[in-house]
Amino acid sequence: MKSVISDERFGWLIPILILIFSWEAIARANIFPEYLFPPFSKVISTGYFLAENGVLLSNLEASLLRVLAGLVLGSVTGVGLGMLMGYKDRVYRMLHPIFSLLMPIPVLGWLPLFILWIGINEALPILLVFICSFFPVLYNTISGIKSVDRGYVEIARSLGASGRRAFLDIVFPLALQNIFTGMRLESGMAWRTIVAAEMIAIPIGIGALLINSQYLIRVDVIMVCLGVLAVMTLLFEKILLWLERKIVKWR
Repeated sequence: MKSVISDERFGWLIPILILIFSWEAIARANIFPEYLFPPFSKVISTGYFLAENGVLLSNLEASLLRVLAGLVLGSVTGVGLGMLMGYKDRVYRMLHPIFSLLMPIPVLGWLPLFILWIGINEALPILLVFICSFFPVLYNTISGIKSVDRGYVEIARSLGASGRRAFLDIVFPLALQNIFTGMRLESGMAWRTIVAAEMIAIPIGIGALLINSQYLIRVDVIMVCLGVLAVMTLLFEKILLWLERKIVKWR
């Protein structure tokens, strides 16, 4: 029984370890030049060096703060408007055409316009993350609100609950799972957006470190940055999943 539990907990490590050993073996075989395909051990050593001298941490901190600011603003706005549009048909009919028109525009398509409007500063990447975060949360919130059986609301109203109380006690809790789904989607999109924005227009951040490493042909630094991005994206998703399980207890 213990071996089965152990396999379930740590079985996911096996393919990762195989990948690491294969990576190291291929790099050590000198099939490719080391500067283009460094071994895993060198990438780890480079990551340690960058963390020790503060380069990696300072760039990660800059990106992290931008992502958090954009995510919070996008989530709060998306949930607020999504609840309003999902519960009030008149508001939905008024705003839905506008958001349907704006949503297909790629986030980075706004970049030239925002550079002209607000310039290259901290507000620029935060605004881009806000946009990429807003729409998934908005539409998942609307979907969650509209999927709740209105019969529950009618029963609550017949028992004396106000419309506001019925919404807060019935509709919103039942829509939470959809809302968290949208937030998990936006967390990955936010990191992709911030890296792209930093590569194009921002002088500090993980994206800036990536593009500067390309110019210097430092593939080991590029791989360190990609590893950090993978870890941060996974970490954000796991945190949101943990929050969902704590808050949406009936899941």
